[in-house]
Amino acid sequence: MTTFENQLLDEAIAPYKQAGKFAANFARGKLSGDPVFKEILQRGLIPAGSHVVDIGCGQGLLSAWLLAAGHLASTSQWPETWATPPCGVSVHGIELMPADVLRANKALGTYQNRLTFERGDMCTTAFGKAQIVVILDVLHYVPYDAQEDVLIRVRDALLPSGLLILRIGDADGGLGFKVSNWVDHVVTLARGHSLSRLYCRPLTDWMILLTRLGFRVESKSMSQGTPFSNVMLLAYLNK
Repeated sequence: MTTFENQLLDEAIAPYKQAGKFAANFARGKLSGDPVFKEILQRGLIPAGSHVVDIGCGQGLLSAWLLAAGHLASTSQWPETWATPPCGVSVHGIELMPADVLRANKALGTYQNRLTFERGDMCTTAFGKAQIVVILDVLHYVPYDAQEDVLIRVRDALLPSGLLILRIGDADGGLGFKVSNWVDHVVTLARGHSLSRLYCRPLTDWMILLTRLGFRVESKSMSQGTPFSNVMLLAYLNK
């Protein structure tokens, strides 16, 4: 990691120290090891001043990451090879697990004018309106018809030229996909929940579904440095 990336990581993790050791350690492990966060900044997928709905937000890591990036952009040397920093972004997070929502609010509650977190089920909770909707690694927890319903509601929530950032596990991904499923089950048990079926699709099926719903879709592998078969889908809405 570069000096700037270490600064960014430390800045994003800092708020979680007041939410407890678990929250801080989890934030460090996830933000340092998951390539999607750096990709979002490098490509400028979340423009400055935009409003984001983060579905399945967990303890608010994306919010903390964007907040740290905006702060460092005004106080440090932003990497020349990275896109324009996401300054002034607001985020509304929706999360099913109450413990995660509690940690998010403990860590980031002082930024309620820009960052809010709600306990809710993505299948029923209103999304409001947004320029960007983010769904990372959670859509496969609900049945196929519910997945499509969520995506339709996301489409309706996006403002003109909006973007859905969706990460999925490719069911045709071989061993990487099997490892992803195993980790999902372990994490589910560790969080005190019973094992449940995962509703996964091959990458081609995800792209067909999104296209049918009116999105223009790009895909990119998002498993760098991990044993998984994750893919990031950028679904642009033209309406």
